[in-house]
Amino acid sequence: QVQLVESGGGSVQAGGSLRLSCAASGRTFSTLIMAWFRQAPGKQREFVAAINWSGDNTPYADSVKGRFTISRDNAKNTVYLQMNSLKAEDTAVYYCAVGPVAFRMAQTTSYAYWGQGTQVTVSS
Repeated sequence: QVQLVESGGGSVQAGGSLRLSCAASGRTFSTLIMAWFRQAPGKQREFVAAINWSGDNTPYADSVKGRFTISRDNAKNTVYLQMNSLKAEDTAVYYCAVGPVAFRMAQTTSYAYWGQGTQVTVSS
């Protein structure tokens, strides 16, 4: 089992920034890929960004490219999401996820463990 604890969500005005963190514990050898997804009310969960173990493969959703940056600290088993130039449409619950294989990193089925989610609200 892997436990994921997210932090850093909150409310911010459009154009502002937030930094999300997700710390993994337990069977952390299963955390080859770490990712962020989000789900807005009434919408399906969607991919935001992912990162492989070495950090040299970091796919992003088109909607966040150039504004969000994913990174990880393997010594701390933690993944981060720096979110800049936030827009109202970024409002959602953000979920951290980890998986054992760096394949189809934008698909929810590639991830075995999920965090409880953290709310991000951007007001215009």
